[in-house]
Amino acid sequence: MLLSGKTILVTGANRGIGRAIAIKFSNEGARVVLCGRNVVELESLKASIQNDNPLNDAIVLEMDVSKYESIKQAFLTLSKSKIVLDGIVNNAGVMKDAALMMTTEMDVREMFETNTFGTIYCCQFAVKNMLKQRKGSILNLSSIVGLNGSSGQSVYSASKSAILGFTKSLSKEMGTFNIRVNAMSPGFIETDMTAGKSDEYYERNLLNIPLKRFGSVEDISNLAVFMMSDNSSYITGQIIGIDGGMII
Repeated sequence: MLLSGKTILVTGANRGIGRAIAIKFSNEGARVVLCGRNVVELESLKASIQNDNPLNDAIVLEMDVSKYESIKQAFLTLSKSKIVLDGIVNNAGVMKDAALMMTTEMDVREMFETNTFGTIYCCQFAVKNMLKQRKGSILNLSSIVGLNGSSGQSVYSASKSAILGFTKSLSKEMGTFNIRVNAMSPGFIETDMTAGKSDEYYERNLLNIPLKRFGSVEDISNLAVFMMSDNSSYITGQIIGIDGGMII
């Protein structure tokens, strides 16, 4: 198994992409630290993981990535338990579609506090943790709109674009400590974030995808496994698109 012996933290693990990544990591032998705001859902996921992998010692940590103190307390809990991370996937995010003129101050703050600041603060604490063994892998989730932009998503795009510059710069800071920092930029992935859109919305997006299908959470989790494994040990500072060719 590709992740045997590794301990990896996943934010926003209670649903969607985060849940799929956590399950895939567990199936590949990792001990997964499940983080999110909904502890009930996280405990249910832990039970499911341990049902499939009885020896897997999954850990549940309540964490709201939009709140600095919540992140701090979660990592303090890890420290007190002497848990050292081999990797972290900064997956938690929020998307509010609206033209700029219709975007509220609350929406702007929520997207940046969750998507951008949450990623930065989680990396800050994760790096301190990883320095104990002078190795690790950080994977930040950006978005295709962080690279290419999208009408009606200017603020969301900005919050995800900031992650790209942050990832590249942090990779240069951390390289000397053998800590790799990369980002993935998913395209149209079928999750609860994209559910409920109109048929016209789906058809319009499908026309722009050369592979002629939408992405799945399994596509994302497969890449995440590779980026957390030793097979990607010479990859850092990269922004990896996973979009079916949408931005070609």
